[in-house]
Amino acid sequence: MTSSNRGALRTPMQSFSVIRGSLPKTPLLITPRELHETLRSSSDVSILDASWLMPNSPRIAKEEFMSKRIPGARYFDLDQVASPSELGLKHMMPSRPIFSEAMEKLGIKPSDHVIIYDSQGIFSSPRALFTFKAFGHHRASVLDGGLPRWEAEGLSTESGPPDDVRKTSYPALAPDESIIKSYTQVVNNSEIELSKDPTAELVLDARARGRYLGTDPEPRPGLPSGHIPHSFSIPFNAFLRTNTVPNSTTMYTTFLPPAELRQKLVESVGEDNTQAIIRGERKVITSCGSGMTAGVLWLGLKLIAESSRVAIYDESWTGYASRKGSKIDKSEA
Repeated sequence: MTSSNRGALRTPMQSFSVIRGSLPKTPLLITPRELHETLRSSSDVSILDASWLMPNSPRIAKEEFMSKRIPGARYFDLDQVASPSELGLKHMMPSRPIFSEAMEKLGIKPSDHVIIYDSQGIFSSPRALFTFKAFGHHRASVLDGGLPRWEAEGLSTESGPPDDVRKTSYPALAPDESIIKSYTQVVNNSEIELSKDPTAELVLDARARGRYLGTDPEPRPGLPSGHIPHSFSIPFNAFLRTNTVPNSTTMYTTFLPPAELRQKLVESVGEDNTQAIIRGERKVITSCGSGMTAGVLWLGLKLIAESSRVAIYDESWTGYASRKGSKIDKSEA
């Protein structure tokens, strides 16, 4: 392992037990400076690089992790820490033993404050955060702006093989199934008129507008475009701001402030639905191409109001449109 000349930050571990949900509330987002200060003052911090790239990308996330990362970070492979799918889908929610075993190998304790980042700013890290929250590890945050912002603020990086970690003991807790939606649940929900039934869950589609309308192709060959009936379009990047590193062509994304996130939601679903979501009266299901950027919408809604009741359709559009008999709508919401 080699470090940049600004000096590497370490994340020493200490072992102690914690009762699930007994710690003070942890922020959903953390800035690079806040992370830097946390590392200086706390020993129970684990940093995870959860970078994930589209299958057609020439880049390889694990190789990029080896060449440059936040000091002390471990690589959280969303495609590996996942359950097998009958459709061959990637990064499906892991089972309790798969998640527990991954935590132990990564040296993470139930009491650790887990900080998750990715190489694009905000892209795959929210999905990783969702996974931790679903398994009851609530002491977890996303680094807003990820690795590019960390670097842009003059903070150190390291490269090479990471140091070995001491294996920990992590309980195999059951995930919160209420926030992980299946194909059957989504199909049943799509048959309910949102305006006529208060129990109907509002589905938000994070894919690009053209894919939602069926005018643009899906990136996966042979998969039809369109959308789940009664769903709403809100491309995930509507919740994000694109930033450029000074004197560079490097760009990265960060979340919009909560007030601006709320306005984007209003533009998609209207004021009445927005109010119902914020008050927790209308449940939401987020979906995307494969379940990855649905996490951006999930986290954005939680930043607007933590009282919002938001689930992710794990298979998302790839699973839905791959199944024969799925109703595909191509009209405006």
